[in-house]
Amino acid sequence: MSDHTLAARLEITIAIAEEAGQMIIKAREQQDFAQRLKKDNELVTDVDVAVDKLISQRLEEHFPGEARLSEELAPESAVHEAAPKLWVVDPIDGTVNFAQGLRHVAVSIGWMEEGVAKVGVVHAPFLGETFSAAEGAGAYCNGQPIQPSSADSLADTLVGTGFPYRKEERKHLLKRLEAVLFECQDIRRNGAAALDICDVACGRLDAYYESVSPWDFVAGWVIAREAGARVGHLYPVPPAVPEDIYPDHLIVTAPGVYDAMAYLLLEADQRKS
Repeated sequence: MSDHTLAARLEITIAIAEEAGQMIIKAREQQDFAQRLKKDNELVTDVDVAVDKLISQRLEEHFPGEARLSEELAPESAVHEAAPKLWVVDPIDGTVNFAQGLRHVAVSIGWMEEGVAKVGVVHAPFLGETFSAAEGAGAYCNGQPIQPSSADSLADTLVGTGFPYRKEERKHLLKRLEAVLFECQDIRRNGAAALDICDVACGRLDAYYESVSPWDFVAGWVIAREAGARVGHLYPVPPAVPEDIYPDHLIVTAPGVYDAMAYLLLEADQRKS
């Protein structure tokens, strides 16, 4: 049966993400995984691939025939996947953190219907946290409701972000970084975009900006939106691409600082070097 309610989809997705999380914990304990660099110097381990296969298998069992966009199994589809029902999966968000023994690691599973992200689960196995949301039903961490912070000025805004693997692409982001460091409370770089977005959703961070890949943010996007955070893009989204899967120039903030944060970043982009 593939005609599930959103609540049923969410429950199944949580179970799949937490099963994947146990696999990740066991793999780190055993410390026998291989690792290599993909294109653009991005790290991948054989655990990423194994977890991706597990998630794909479980999704096919519960939702047969529904399309899947996954970092390790089908990255070439990216934003061109036009399926009416689409799973967007990152088996290990924060692969470098995983390989290095750091704790900011997450399984991210989102579900989209007709281009709209409606279910999101982000499970952090080493932190013992599962963020979850379904359209219209609010957002939760370990079953408890979450909401963004009440920050209403940039001076009080703690900001999360990340940087691309290709070092030549980092230089143009320095103007944004400088602006944030001068105008905001401070900045954090935890190395897992899905968790950064969830941290905005639950008030640990007040804002987040970055360009990532669809599998890094779709699940967190649902969670942040359902929690009451504002989500958007700094620049117009191409007309042929659904906003909920377009991964460039993301901005996710507490409601009280969205406009100011967006203005700060756009102004930084226009500043001459």
